[in-house]
Amino acid sequence: MELTVLGASGAWPAPGGAANGFLVRTGGYHLVLDFGMAVLPNLQRYLPHEQIDAIFISHEHWDHCLDLYPLFLARFFRPDPLPPLPVLAPAGVFDRIAAMEDEEGVVEIRKSFEFREVEPGIDFELGPFAVRTSLLPHWVPNLGVRLEAEDRALAYTGDTGTSSDIETLAREADVLIAEASWLDGQDEGRDPYHLTARQAGIHALGANVGRLVLAHFWPTNDREVSRDQAAEVWEGPLTLAEEGLVLEVG
Repeated sequence: MELTVLGASGAWPAPGGAANGFLVRTGGYHLVLDFGMAVLPNLQRYLPHEQIDAIFISHEHWDHCLDLYPLFLARFFRPDPLPPLPVLAPAGVFDRIAAMEDEEGVVEIRKSFEFREVEPGIDFELGPFAVRTSLLPHWVPNLGVRLEAEDRALAYTGDTGTSSDIETLAREADVLIAEASWLDGQDEGRDPYHLTARQAGIHALGANVGRLVLAHFWPTNDREVSRDQAAEVWEGPLTLAEEGLVLEVG
């Protein structure tokens, strides 16, 4: 299983970067986790968009799904039609994308994408992956996801506040991609729906994962400070997500 970081910013892309998006490949199957702003151009550096097998969207916020719309345009304007692309997501994602088109356009979006609404907590098969989901705390329904294939496991939080469910989902995974929006103190006075880097480290420790990958950085934060704060509680392998990073899972 191979992980490629397509975007690692939260809210809006940092200079030259992209919002959250990850390409996961195994056995010739190509799955994209989240598809935020500027993920599509980065994806095409590694994979023609026509070769995506499926997309999993954690939740409806724009920094996790906006580039589904330009992907629709790229598919729509192809001279040869493509079969509908499976997009697995919680409730709300389709409505977000459909709101960008008129009624005729919405019909075309439905032809281009096969939206499958995922109920939180269900398990299912997707290509070579065994998929487990968990509802994690955020302003809107957010699905954490665990992917297992070829004796490897990768867990991804999407956006979340601190929760024991993170550790249940990520238990002994080879890699945990955890959002780390805030530095110490930036979470004070805010709704508890994002993690600090330190909290991400605490959850990695509690889940006994093989490697922690920090992602979803607030664009104006110093990511090296995020690394230092997570490392004060997590002494295992630690990686900062950055566009173009490629990791073997396991």
